[in-house]
Amino acid sequence: MHGKRPMKLSTREAINGYLFFAPGLIGFLLFMAFPILFSLYLSFTSYNIYSPPKWIGFLNYKIMFTQDPLFWKSLGNTLYYVALSVPLNTVLGVLIALLMNQKVFGIRVFRTIFFLPSVVSGAAVALLWQWILDGNFGLLNTFLANLGISGPGWLTDERWAKFSMVLMNLWAVGGSMIIYLAGLQGVPRSLYEAAKMDGAGPLRQFWNITIPMLTPTIFFNVIMGILGGFQVFLQAYIMTGGGPNNSTLFFALYLYNKAFKDLQMGYASALAWVLLIISMVLTLIILKSSNRWVYYEGSDPR
Repeated sequence: MHGKRPMKLSTREAINGYLFFAPGLIGFLLFMAFPILFSLYLSFTSYNIYSPPKWIGFLNYKIMFTQDPLFWKSLGNTLYYVALSVPLNTVLGVLIALLMNQKVFGIRVFRTIFFLPSVVSGAAVALLWQWILDGNFGLLNTFLANLGISGPGWLTDERWAKFSMVLMNLWAVGGSMIIYLAGLQGVPRSLYEAAKMDGAGPLRQFWNITIPMLTPTIFFNVIMGILGGFQVFLQAYIMTGGGPNNSTLFFALYLYNKAFKDLQMGYASALAWVLLIISMVLTLIILKSSNRWVYYEGSDPR
């Protein structure tokens, strides 16, 4: 009498994969799928919480694109923030990671120091930077005054307010620095040794070895930075409330105001779906372009 036929290794691995994946899928279906689909329905309604949703079709979207100047203002502010913060965070993150990749005494302490700000509570960071950037007695303007420079009203002058938010974002560069550091430590040392034998100097090694090998990490951080940039909310909410003159009215803050201050839940749902579509389009563009500049070991970027 023959026993049961042993299960194939590939089948066992597939079953184990589905079992590990199941809790996340079940959680998504129970707690996220319905709210997402319901928000899509609400985006075609007029809904103020106190009365049932009233179907109005595409009116929310029509008003948004043709009659709402704050929609375009908030979108422009957010694009400005993303366009500045993502490149600055990328460049600074790579440079700090290069410094933290050196083999010197106490380097682990320095890595910890640079990483710690990225784990501090967002509200606490916002309050700290509100004091640092205060135009009258803030730490930054006090420092500039000692150099004989009259600092601007960082949070009260609309010419500087958005840039102040970008500047504040660099506080958490340690989060991306750690990821870049992991990428740097994954670069084979044999590549640098071969380059030295060919007479390549440090700068040439950096451009021809370090950057190409780091492009997958840069690719990941850029996408995460763009998605995070389009969701910027807490800094402006706590520090400026969207002012002055709506100069820091970011898209997520405008969505919040429409939903919880004006109680226009239907319109806020439409804003949320527009934000989702914009984020998806930009992500797809970067994904599509990645084969031209992202290098994976064993293949050439095309």
